Amino acid sequence: MDKYSFLNAANTAFFADLYDQYLINPDSVEPSWRAFFQGFDFGMETSSSEDDTVTIEHATSGEKIEISQDVYKEFQVIRLIDGYRSRGHLFTKTNPVRERRKYSPTLAIDNFGLEKADLNNVFNAGDILGIGPSTLQEIIDHLEAIYCDAIGIEYMYIRNPERKQWIQNWLNVNDNHPKFNDDEKKNILRKLNEAISFENFLHTKYVGQKRFSLEGNESLIPALDTLVEKAADMGVQQFVMGMAHRGRLNVLTNIFGKSAKDIFSEFDGKDYELDIFDGDVKYHLGWTSDRKTTSGKKINMNIAPNPSHLETVGAVVEGITRAKQDRHYKDDFSKVLPIVVHGDAAIAGQGLAYEVVQMALLDGYKTGGTIHIVVNNQIGFTTNYLDGRSSTYCTDVGKVTLSPVLHVNADDAEAVVHAITFALDYRMRYGRDVFIDLLGYRKYGHNEGDEPRFTQPKLYKAISKHENPRDIYADKLKKEGVIDDSYVKKLEDDYKASLEEKLEDSRKEDKTVITPFMQDEWKGFNPALEDKMMDTIDTSYPKDKLTQIAETITNLPKGKKFMRKIEKLIKERNKMFFETDKLDWAMGELLAYGSLLEEGFAVRMSGQDVERGTFSHRHAVIKLEDSEEEVVLLNELKENQNAHFDVYNSLLSEYGVVGFDYGYAMASPDTLTIWEAQFGDFSNGAQIMIDQYISAAEDKWKLQNGLVMLLPHGYEGQGAEHSSARMERYLQLCAKDNMFVADVTTPANLFHLLRRQMKADYRKPLIVFTPKSLLRHPKVVSSVDEFVNGSFQTVIDDAEASVKKVKTLVFCTGKFYYDLLAAKEEGKREDVALVRIEQLFPLPTSEMRKIMDKYSSAEEVVWAQEEPRNMGAWSHLLLHFEEARTFRVASRRFYAAPAAGSATRSKRRHQQVIEYVFDKTKDNMQRKAK
Repeated sequence: MDKYSFLNAANTAFFADLYDQYLINPDSVEPSWRAFFQGFDFGMETSSSEDDTVTIEHATSGEKIEISQDVYKEFQVIRLIDGYRSRGHLFTKTNPVRERRKYSPTLAIDNFGLEKADLNNVFNAGDILGIGPSTLQEIIDHLEAIYCDAIGIEYMYIRNPERKQWIQNWLNVNDNHPKFNDDEKKNILRKLNEAISFENFLHTKYVGQKRFSLEGNESLIPALDTLVEKAADMGVQQFVMGMAHRGRLNVLTNIFGKSAKDIFSEFDGKDYELDIFDGDVKYHLGWTSDRKTTSGKKINMNIAPNPSHLETVGAVVEGITRAKQDRHYKDDFSKVLPIVVHGDAAIAGQGLAYEVVQMALLDGYKTGGTIHIVVNNQIGFTTNYLDGRSSTYCTDVGKVTLSPVLHVNADDAEAVVHAITFALDYRMRYGRDVFIDLLGYRKYGHNEGDEPRFTQPKLYKAISKHENPRDIYADKLKKEGVIDDSYVKKLEDDYKASLEEKLEDSRKEDKTVITPFMQDEWKGFNPALEDKMMDTIDTSYPKDKLTQIAETITNLPKGKKFMRKIEKLIKERNKMFFETDKLDWAMGELLAYGSLLEEGFAVRMSGQDVERGTFSHRHAVIKLEDSEEEVVLLNELKENQNAHFDVYNSLLSEYGVVGFDYGYAMASPDTLTIWEAQFGDFSNGAQIMIDQYISAAEDKWKLQNGLVMLLPHGYEGQGAEHSSARMERYLQLCAKDNMFVADVTTPANLFHLLRRQMKADYRKPLIVFTPKSLLRHPKVVSSVDEFVNGSFQTVIDDAEASVKKVKTLVFCTGKFYYDLLAAKEEGKREDVALVRIEQLFPLPTSEMRKIMDKYSSAEEVVWAQEEPRNMGAWSHLLLHFEEARTFRVASRRFYAAPAAGSATRSKRRHQQVIEYVFDKTKDNMQRKAK
């Protein structure tokens, strides 16, 4: 007993406080106490004696120790408090229409070594809850109110003691219940009425039309309203939101201020004002507005457009937010608040949610904390939540970043507003994510024409009898004497009258007008049709300025130790520019960035290993050998450089990162925003972003976007997944004027292509198939003059060909040109002209026809590609160039996989295509190759 004599020498209040500190942060307590707390399993192996002591057995050594009954009971009460903090969320009243699942063990006191006889005993443990020494019953009542009423909170897994303590202090105020004044309560009721009356109005005026009603989760509206008002008072100036279609029209009208008149026009199915715009369904459209809060603050409001892939918009919202922060609030990210509204089935079932969560604290992607709100209607399409996930909660992904998660009963409007206030306070204080699980229901089926009773008959029987949250709250306010019986009726009548007036106004207009998203960021940029995309843009650059840039990026700072390989690389770059006049791919790329930076355009690049480049060619970030200090020479171009070069190695994500960078480009048209794939076909993982945003957003949502995707492409015997960037997929998505697709072959052409992207007064996505082996190919070089005086060439003619001698005109693209060139030179084939198509879309048909006219004496025209016949650009040529039907095609056969896994087989097939280009009699390749 001597070893632990201190246990009976201090008062129980001291023990209670110390044990609570230990539970929050074990390292914060004195080592001997920590050893004691760690070594004894309180309440598990105990026995009482007649002198009011308890014998406790050490959990590992079996040593027995006697402590007083008072001390022992105090510890047990602390364990009870910890149980509520850790598991109270499992026993809440948060589900308005279903009986909660049962969990065990429960929080019953007998599970903590306490008895009914203890309920009236006073315990000092009440001090740690802020209520002072209290009876066990009072402590339990307090814990029930905090952790087991309409709000359940998960936070005990947070490892930062200060944040955990802050949360506990916040929750202890008013037993985690709001204390709103009468005006605040009336405002909550007013926003609830708007939410419910809007849905009822649409339901009666547009019977059977899809609107993806918010009914069952209408408390989202007063929550968002409070969030905007309080955020503005805390200094937030811009608000970026993403949400799927459930409740979107309600949010647009009652939070973002979009006129109901415009929404009614969309419901009426009117044609659009502009012919060049195809539009989208009404519950996918974005909106931007300025809202003035009740305290007189102005806040810029943005809700991003989104496709039906529900979680996709989350990544885009984060990118938009970061772009706004980088452009306008570099030193205070809290000024822009991202909010993502999820569906419960989507956040649990779609992998993008995890990718976005994993970005939250990374340098290249963090946004100072996102408030995630789940509109949880407990059904995914028609799938029961029990079939939709294995996790306890749909929000369990939030625990990845140790974010607090609040589960709230959507029927309790005050609790919902209280929870959103917590989320805002936490985000503004700590710059971290918060998740709110708004547990409600869905009044109708997946859409308003669906019959939910087919799959959830029991649930929908309960829902049909369930009061809406406005009426529930109104009854509460009547009992409190805040309103009378006529108050809600007047609110409803007044709001309905305003909707009737707007409906009448909308019927007077023939066309629907779509307001561009974030129009303030896009002043001076005009939509471009295909003919304008083919115009030549001046991308030349003064030699003296180019020389200054080259001087900076080809000299390492003095007095710092770099790896010998880096020193050699930078020295060779200096020699390229200042001695040999043969600049390679990396120099062409870096000079493009430098020239744009000098002209005031920012550059952002992200992707896996982009700092050095997958193939170790770029080395945009150089690290000191000993300290790993980073040096970015492109940010040393001049003193007080305004435009910055930001390059970030990304997490191993394509879908999330492409979405993020697309959002970044959407909000920052003066930034050259680039995503580079590690290998070109890795973009497969981002296919939804490519299909729903990159290729179609301008037609659907009137959005311009200048995202550049660099996709390494080329057949070099590296197997099916490291050969093809699947250019056929991008080309199939090309139409009219939606994007640029290029497969350039010289450093200078890359330089001018990237400069063209920013020098134009419009923005289009740019897909570039970039080389691998060509990064160091001796022939893939350009002279300084080609950078200074050149421009982007959509087609590059064969400069060595003698027109009169040419019998075979070969069109090709990309790296394959150099393979053909080697064969041509080896065979001394003066009868073959090799012409490179550098821009695949818009296809430069007029230039191609000029080339064909020039070589009109040629006996045949060949399209040559290294990809299989069903891949590559061949089918694209057939769609966009009528003359292609007469071409002889040299390619691999039709294959399911892009390339063979055997390097020998791949090389053989490659050689057969080359031979067939130069000799059509070698068509036996088509039969022999397997």
